[in-house]
Amino acid sequence: MNDSVQIQQQQDLVGSYFLELWRLKSNRAAAAYGKDVEMAILDNEDDELEEEEEELPTELDTVNSSGGFSIVLPDKLSVQYPTVNLHGHDVGVVQANCPAPVKRLFYYFEMYVKNAGAKGNIAIGFTTEGFNLRRQPGWEANSFGYHGDDGLLYRGQGKGDTFGPTYSTGDTVGAGINYASQELFFTKNGQVVGTVEKDVKGRFYPTIAVHSQNEEVSVNFGEDPFLFDIKAYEAAQRANQRTHIERISIPQTASYGIVRSYLQHYGYEETLNVFDEANQTSVPPVTGIRDNGVNEHVIYALNHRKVLRKLIMDGQIDDALRNLHEWYPGTVQDDTSAIYFMLHCQKFIELVRVGRLEEAVDYGRTHFEKFYSLKHYEDLVKDCAALLAYDEPKKSPVGYLLEDSQRENVADAVNAMILSTNPDLKDRKSCLHSYLEMLLRQLSACFLQKRLLNGNQGEAFHLQRVLLAKNI
Repeated sequence: MNDSVQIQQQQDLVGSYFLELWRLKSNRAAAAYGKDVEMAILDNEDDELEEEEEELPTELDTVNSSGGFSIVLPDKLSVQYPTVNLHGHDVGVVQANCPAPVKRLFYYFEMYVKNAGAKGNIAIGFTTEGFNLRRQPGWEANSFGYHGDDGLLYRGQGKGDTFGPTYSTGDTVGAGINYASQELFFTKNGQVVGTVEKDVKGRFYPTIAVHSQNEEVSVNFGEDPFLFDIKAYEAAQRANQRTHIERISIPQTASYGIVRSYLQHYGYEETLNVFDEANQTSVPPVTGIRDNGVNEHVIYALNHRKVLRKLIMDGQIDDALRNLHEWYPGTVQDDTSAIYFMLHCQKFIELVRVGRLEEAVDYGRTHFEKFYSLKHYEDLVKDCAALLAYDEPKKSPVGYLLEDSQRENVADAVNAMILSTNPDLKDRKSCLHSYLEMLLRQLSACFLQKRLLNGNQGEAFHLQRVLLAKNI
């Protein structure tokens, strides 16, 4: 493959990548339009925090029945056992109205024993969908139950394991799922009794059971404060996670090298010089930088990239184009290329920004005509042209074009395009992202893989939340 073909392929890769970033932002802006303004701002600030909402258990299921061996009271949170049990299949089992949510660190609910009845054959635990509602939780496969009469933990069979104390009238017991450790935990009167491995990947229903005359219990799915200090439990779990993270050793100069490579990649020359100067006395000599993921190819054209970034961020698109023509004519020799398109669009946007609408119309007529005929630009050209249709374009569905982030996307595209001209470039995609961004993407991928291995259960990884958290 000759050099010109390789250069063209590289430029096509860069251009298509940043056009797709633009489209993604356009789609989000269109989806957010019409929402409450404050909510739309929050969505834009942290799209990562958006996730599919889960239905939470709120009451006991009154549709599926254990055959009359239990009575769910009108509040749908209390259960009685009205009769005398004759054998093991006379259990009154009641599940929650929906399974426990899974996209979180843990789930927990409690049961208060109003009356232990004749034998105190009460249980709390978790069962799967289709569980035999005439068998105690833990007696059948894919179920777990902590039983009050003997304090045993039953996990999928009729024989229990020594676990904790018995419980009776006046006691409050709880059951939870820790998705991070993949364990179930049980409590009595606000204290953890014990844990057990969660070796079932399916969804679990919070479940309670009664099995002797006059037994009566009530459940709390979180509408009322728990007896167990759930906030302290969460803090302890997160502290435990942090302890494990802090035990991982990394090279002393790794963070220095990664931050330095980020500044190099995006052409922040002055900041890079200040950063290097500030670290001369506090950081040991940087050895093995390449082992830390930093490739010195990003020093390439550092000053030119710095100048062009500043021009674009200041809205001086004509000057940026002149410099590109002079310094890197190959990047703009195709007047229908993605970079050329993005720069002309940004020039149009800058005219609208300062209210020079007649000039914007003339500029659009002159420079957009050739792009209208190209299908892969049509939607973005329409977004730009739509700025002229609104008295207050900043508040319109295309108002995102007037934000600094749009300038940033164009500046990043130009920066990547210049990096792609480096004759020593080995990895075609390395010009798209800094090594810091690659590291963060890898971190996110690892969390996603871990969650996948846990049956897609557990707290989602939100990078923004981690970066802003004081305690993680």
